[in-house]
Amino acid sequence: MIDFWIGAGLLLLAALAFLLLPVLRGRRVQAEEDRTALNVALYEERLGELASQQAAGTLAPEQFEEGRADAARELLDDTEGAEVRRSSSLGRTIPLIAAILVPLFGYGMYMHWGASDKLELTREFIEQPKTMEEMTARLERAVKAQPESTEAWYFLARTYMNQERPADAAAAYAQLVELAGRAPELLGQWAQALYFAGDRQWTDEIQQLTDEALKADPHEVTSLGLLGIAAFEDGRFEEAAGFWERLVATLPPEDPSREAIQGGIAQARERLGQPASADKPVEEATGAASLSVEVRLGDALTEKVRPDDAVFVFARAVSGPPMPLAVKRLNVSDLPATVSLSDADAMTPQLRLSNFEQVRLFARISRDGDATRGEWQGSSEPLELGGEGAVQLTIDQPETP
Repeated sequence: MIDFWIGAGLLLLAALAFLLLPVLRGRRVQAEEDRTALNVALYEERLGELASQQAAGTLAPEQFEEGRADAARELLDDTEGAEVRRSSSLGRTIPLIAAILVPLFGYGMYMHWGASDKLELTREFIEQPKTMEEMTARLERAVKAQPESTEAWYFLARTYMNQERPADAAAAYAQLVELAGRAPELLGQWAQALYFAGDRQWTDEIQQLTDEALKADPHEVTSLGLLGIAAFEDGRFEEAAGFWERLVATLPPEDPSREAIQGGIAQARERLGQPASADKPVEEATGAASLSVEVRLGDALTEKVRPDDAVFVFARAVSGPPMPLAVKRLNVSDLPATVSLSDADAMTPQLRLSNFEQVRLFARISRDGDATRGEWQGSSEPLELGGEGAVQLTIDQPETP
């Protein structure tokens, strides 16, 4: 922040110069006025002496006129230009008071409407965090500085869950749902956070959230998994197996969590006295969706970006949560580049490309490396998954806040 305050101080000095220079100029004008008054007094004294000498008969009339002309000429030479330098002034008191109030007023306005916290946060995001605690602290400052950012709230909630802080995660999801809407994926994750925050006790609120999520999306994976866990711990093994079988049918074949879920299904069947069958038919997902994206930099931005500026290529659901479904990171120096976005690039198992019919693609340049906001971007029209060929995406527009 030191360079910011140095710049602000230089601007303040420039502003004070406009206020204090007239005061200094006024002092010079006053000195000119005093000198002029002295010269006039000397002129009048000289005329008095000439008049006395003429009255005493020691000075002829011609000599008197010549002496008076010389005195007048000297007075004119001494006071020449004084009238040009004279200027009207409000006095010295008002400019001096203004010089004191301007810094105080400017500082107060900046502290009220300024964005020093966002500036400091931007500087922090340039460097990679060394620990998870440091990353969490940054995200907490990010949502404080940008309380309307749904992406910042989402990343913070996920980070809380990874740190086994479900109560904090539940509060973050509540704020996120209020901002982003009641998307099924968010409702399921909110219910999960509440469940673990409440020491695995099922409540009416959790039931309402999972019901709402599954009503909007019968394949919402977090709700299905959570309902299976709650049913298993409550001894309702048939229901648990049913929820988990619906869940495993939704997951893509390469999902690493399939094996653990199938193990849970086998345990539930064993508790019911039913032998686990390896060939029990389970509906398989049709495969992971993917999109090929060719990213280019607009000609007008060539001189405005740096080679090491970060480029984030991501997909968002047209009808769904505002969080990215899949993300790839590049640098400006890599452009033009062709990247592939698929379920393997999903930020969470609950938000995958294959869960949505239409998506929009975005490419964002972020000088400070913050994935949630940047300086320039390009976007596509809504796209159907499964299309052939690469989607052309040009970064050529400034990103609006």
